[in-house]
Amino acid sequence: MLATIPNLTDLLTRNPATLKAHGLHGETVAAILAWQQQDEANTVIQAVRQILLNCERHEIELVSWQHPHYPEALRHIHDAPLVLYARGDSGLLSREQIGVIGSRNATPAGLDHARRFAAELSRRGLLITSGLALGVDGAAHAGALDAGYATIAVIGCGLDRIYPNQHRRLGERVIGDGLMISEYPPGTPARAAHFPQRNRIISGLSRGILVVEAGLKSGSLITARMALEQGREVFAIPGSIHSPVARGCHDLIKQGARLVDQVDDILEELGASWSLPAGFTAQEPGDTEPKAERPAVRATDALDSREIAVFEALGYDPQSTDALCSATGLPADQLVQSLLLLELEGLVSSAPGGFQKIA
Repeated sequence: MLATIPNLTDLLTRNPATLKAHGLHGETVAAILAWQQQDEANTVIQAVRQILLNCERHEIELVSWQHPHYPEALRHIHDAPLVLYARGDSGLLSREQIGVIGSRNATPAGLDHARRFAAELSRRGLLITSGLALGVDGAAHAGALDAGYATIAVIGCGLDRIYPNQHRRLGERVIGDGLMISEYPPGTPARAAHFPQRNRIISGLSRGILVVEAGLKSGSLITARMALEQGREVFAIPGSIHSPVARGCHDLIKQGARLVDQVDDILEELGASWSLPAGFTAQEPGDTEPKAERPAVRATDALDSREIAVFEALGYDPQSTDALCSATGLPADQLVQSLLLLELEGLVSSAPGGFQKIA
């Protein structure tokens, strides 16, 4: 239909015979005719008006197929979304992007890889896009933000909520200094079926996909296959042959994905056809301060000094309360209070053996 009617709003002026000739469902034709007749009792019209009210209430922008910020790369994938819901800077959609994905149960090394690659790719002018999931996704977003750069999160629910809840604070940082998008209207809950759909958008937006860690039955491998079908490059970081979260990456490499152990491997494969965005200065390796348009917003900016001390003492491996008391010098009751606050902020989680950072 887009080939014959590139501007979908033109459908609103067509007669019933023409609408049916375009293959529209009866309910869709009825809704368009109701709109032409200003029939407010039509259930579809009521639902659309409610979506628009919710978008206004939650400061959600609609990026339609005709919107100047609708990403050109996304137009050419199979089943491209006709509208994106956006919170943040929708102008980022025109930037050259690379998807960074991986296991929700990443190892400490995998989380560190995700952060470091995301930070360095950002410094070199590529925008990090991921899915805000626990594990690698969250670490990639945080790596870009902590280095002072924007990032795009694609989620599988309405933008009036942030999923998963553990990444609520991280999601707020993404919205404040980057962009969060979804193809689902506000009010839509997270469902398992939404995430493969979300993944096609991540790969569709990106020049390539970097898989940091993935099991053999990981959703990340589904995203990688989608990327190949869309003509995108696929990169994989190798790991230990004994690690179950490295086997997916090894399988991708066997199938032809580019093995990478440094950012230059990715940039070499992508070539020099992409250019830095206006007003953006790449940071040279070894620089200590990011040269981005926005100052970095750290996860600890809103915390008191006691919580900051506890957060900085934590790592990505579980640490016992005894070890944390020793590292921070805090009595047990104050330490537990700080850990509870950090959990509520979505920065740490309890785990067998103690507490650890989330992202």
